[in-house]
Amino acid sequence: MIRKQIFSIGLVIILLASCGRDYTSKEYLNTVLGNLRQIETASYYEFGEAWSPGDTAASFVFWRFCREYRNPSDTTIGSSFVVLDSLTRSKASFCYDGQMLATFYDEHKGIIIDSFRLSPLPFRPLSAPFYNYVTSIINYALTTGDSISLDLKEQDKDVFARLTIHEDEQVEFFGKAFHMPPSPYTYGDNTSIYELWIDKGTDLPYKVRREMSHDISVSTSFDPEFNKLDINDFRAVDFYPPDYEIRQYGYKTTDEKKSELLNGKAPEWVLQSAGNQTVSLADFTSRVVLIQFTSVTCGPCRASIPFLKEINKEYGKDDFALVAIECTSKNLNALRNYMSRNQFDYTFLQAEKEVLKNYSIGSYPVFFILDQERIIREIIKGYAEGATDERIRFTVNKLLEK
Repeated sequence: MIRKQIFSIGLVIILLASCGRDYTSKEYLNTVLGNLRQIETASYYEFGEAWSPGDTAASFVFWRFCREYRNPSDTTIGSSFVVLDSLTRSKASFCYDGQMLATFYDEHKGIIIDSFRLSPLPFRPLSAPFYNYVTSIINYALTTGDSISLDLKEQDKDVFARLTIHEDEQVEFFGKAFHMPPSPYTYGDNTSIYELWIDKGTDLPYKVRREMSHDISVSTSFDPEFNKLDINDFRAVDFYPPDYEIRQYGYKTTDEKKSELLNGKAPEWVLQSAGNQTVSLADFTSRVVLIQFTSVTCGPCRASIPFLKEINKEYGKDDFALVAIECTSKNLNALRNYMSRNQFDYTFLQAEKEVLKNYSIGSYPVFFILDQERIIREIIKGYAEGATDERIRFTVNKLLEK
């Protein structure tokens, strides 16, 4: 894949002679920041990967087309954007207009609208578009009073910048920097690391890497075009398919389906295990089966592991079986690393779309408790240490008493 930067900004940009430039100075970063601030609109392809520390392969990969628009009226993110499929560049998966976020669910032909009125957070929890994101990082690096280390290194065609944030709280960027409150779902130290690759030909970043103790992600921009769009032409509703149902965030779209599943026969499945073995629901012969739909990137899912390891040892194999089904990663190596890192040996399978659809999975974790006839007797969404543990134990014990 050949990276091609097209930088056609109609405004005057300060150009420095390449001979004698100090690419390792804050002055150079100020030049880059100035160039970024002259970008009113951008369209580009974006390739992204995410994985957990210690993994050698990505657990999540995407390739998409993005359009972003500077939006001064939005004092939170500061940009509007739409994420489209990379082939037709017309089918949206996310769309943010400065007031609400629309998330598209093609399998359910639905759109969830989040106006952020239910969120108590001081920021809007959404991933900012690429050029907004790198602008926030550089601006923070140049202006913050936080404890940071900033290193710049000139390379052949690039400048590599590494920002290390030494704060008691991890720092994320949602239009601007935010110190994240402590979470029981993260682990390790609170150091935040951001790395940028800046093209010396355009003095613009084209790649960013974010590293936290619990998560690593990389995003790269390809074939960007600048200032060729008009924000006045951007309307989120233009991307809404006419046959999609629109619902507000907070309205539980899967509750009706889950109520239909409760006390019904559990849908059958045949899936691949982390050990690359074929496993089916019919393979389990115990009186009770606990199924957890999980994600290797989900904090509450990870927090549930100590309880799952414990309950898996409390009952005999004839009475109880536990199976976790990974819903987001398509990489079996990532599943194996997750098992090793969290030190569990219960059955861990890789989901398929049809299974997620049949069980109406839209978030993680979700627990299904099946009786001996494989009737779903309990469905528990989410995980709260203690409360969820007791609810699962109560249901399992009740079924075993029969």
